[in-house]
This record gives sequence, structure tokens and C-alpha cells, in this order.
Amino acid sequence: MRNWEKDSITLNGCLYGKDNLNELLKPYESSDLWNSAIYNFLEDWFDKSATITVHTSGSTGKPKDIQLTKTAMRNSARMTNAFFGLNTHSIALLCLPADYIAGKMMLVRAIEGQFNLITVEPNAKPFANLNQSIDFTAITPYQLAHSLEDIKLLENKKIEIGKIIVGGAKINSETEAFVQQLNVAVFETYGMTETCSHIALRAVNGQNKSEFFSVLEGIAIRKNENNCLCIKAPHILSEELITNDIVELVDDNHFKIIGRLDNIINSGGVKINPETIEKKLEKHINKPFFITSLPDEFLGSKVVLVIELATPSMLIQAEMKIIIDSFLEKFERPKEIIIVPRFCYSATNKLLKSETLALRNNNNRTYIS
Repeated sequence: MRNWEKDSITLNGCLYGKDNLNELLKPYESSDLWNSAIYNFLEDWFDKSATITVHTSGSTGKPKDIQLTKTAMRNSARMTNAFFGLNTHSIALLCLPADYIAGKMMLVRAIEGQFNLITVEPNAKPFANLNQSIDFTAITPYQLAHSLEDIKLLENKKIEIGKIIVGGAKINSETEAFVQQLNVAVFETYGMTETCSHIALRAVNGQNKSEFFSVLEGIAIRKNENNCLCIKAPHILSEELITNDIVELVDDNHFKIIGRLDNIINSGGVKINPETIEKKLEKHINKPFFITSLPDEFLGSKVVLVIELATPSMLIQAEMKIIIDSFLEKFERPKEIIIVPRFCYSATNKLLKSETLALRNNNNRTYIS
């Protein structure tokens, strides 16, 4: 049985604390920024300050720095560890950058749960070189979509992954359908930097599969006059957090995300939810896309469809027009199709719509009457 210090963490089988943290950098080159981010966070965690500075990703607004208390982060970690049964015998995988809250919280969970945390460089295929079973990990939908075959291969090799939580963006329908073939239990998370990671989970596969998120113990929810989710979590938040997420509230413990209030498009007086349109189209468009809006002289704002494609294609645009006419209501139909060579993503693989839309030019735009 291992001997644990009050503030210590086991990374890749080695115990680190404040006194020997410098050893963490010895096996690595200075160019390993992902490992340096782990070191920098732990250095801050083991000092005497009561707070941690955390960077938001900027996917729903301008990136900013906020202060989280270490007490709140510890409480959040304990909540997750308890839900998933993580303890001193567990092994988890860190494959997210420690610059952001999701990666930081994996480290805090390992500290609180006193379990071994395997670290790998964050990339699209975190399981590609995994050679041992793990009990738990956290990944993004981008990583999940690029790891489906790797996970299947590991299962065939009897290398088990206990549970996976997926957060940062929604899981698309194609990926979710494939996940049904896997033995690993996959959960979609709901949360944000301000809540120290997730406060609710949705079972994506298995016997408890659901379309609704279930809040964790100690979390209270309601919706306000704008149908936006409001969160009370005294052990994490000092006051109620009012989000911009429009929800369907099933009961005091379960909800479904409908979209974001700040994404609602007012087009000619009609309020349009882009997430609803994306849901209708995602089974019919096999390329990365999203729905957004642009200013319009007559409508105020017009709905537009943005597609990722290396080069503009008249054939693709014609196919999109057929799909739009076939599956969308009249007021939902985009007035313009925009093709961009690549989408822009944050460091945590969240889609940056404004930056992506800025790549448009007059040569890759098709106007629909």
C-alpha cells in the first residue's frame, strides 16, 4: 500500500509533492508544453494561495480569466470521484491540456482520490498507444469521434476503459450512434469553467441511456423567464449561476439542452434556434457544418449555413440546397451557403464560429432565394 502525503499526486506511477515537483520536468524536453502546463498547475495548487486562475476557452464569447477557489475545485472533484467510484485503486488517463479547466480538474480528482493518473500528450487520438486498462478518463467530442476505432480495437485486445466523460461541446448523432457498439460507458457532461467542470451527466449508451442530463448530488436547478438554466451549488458556487442555455426542465433533477439564448436568430421578427436546425440536418450532411446568422438589410439577421470544404464545389452547394428544401421549414432555411477551407477551433477543440465565419469571401458564397 502506498504512503500518501497531504498534498501529493501520482502521475505515471510516481509520487509528486511540493518538495519534489521539479522532478516532473526531468524526463521531458522544454518543448513539451503540455507537460509544462501540468507542472505549472501543480506548482500553483501546492502553494498557499486559496484560488486558481483559470482561462475560459472563448467558444461562446471573448476568452477571459476567472478565479476559482481551491475549495470549490476539491468539492467538485470529490463529487465526480464519488459518482464514478474512483479511489486509491483506480487508474485514470489525462489526455486534455492542463491549461484549461477540464484538464486541471482531472489533476484535482487524482489528488483528491489519490489514484494513479497516466498522462499523454493531448491530441485527436489519445487511446492510440494505450497499453493498459484504465478506469476513467475525460475527453472532448472531437477526440471521441477520432478514437472510435481505437476504442473498439482496445476492447478486442481486452484492454478495458471503464468510463469516459465527454464535454466541451455536444456529441453529434453519427458519433453517438457508433458509441452504442462500445462496451465502455460513455457520459456527456454539462458544465462550464465557473462550475469547476460538470454539474450534470447524460448516459450516452448502455441500459441507462437517456436524452436528459441528470444533476449530481448537491446541485439544484430551475429555469428563469427566458427558459434558461439556473444553477445553485453552495459547495461550488457562492451564488446562483444564471446561464444562457435554454432548457426543457423535466423535473428538479433532469433537463434537456435546447440551445443557447445568445445564439437565437431574430430573422424578420421570427426567432430561430440554430441548434434545432443543426439537429435536423446532421443526419444528412456528412461534412462539418454549423448554422449561424449574418446581418441582412431587410430581415435584420438572416440564417446561413457554413460548411467546411477544402475547395468550393457547385455540386456540394446544389446538394445542400436539396437537403435544405427537403428537411427544413420555410423560415428555417438558410438564405446563404458559405464554404470555408477549415474551421477554427480553440485549444480545447471547441468550434469558434466567429473566427470561422471571418474566413468567408465572395468566391465561396452561394445565395439562396
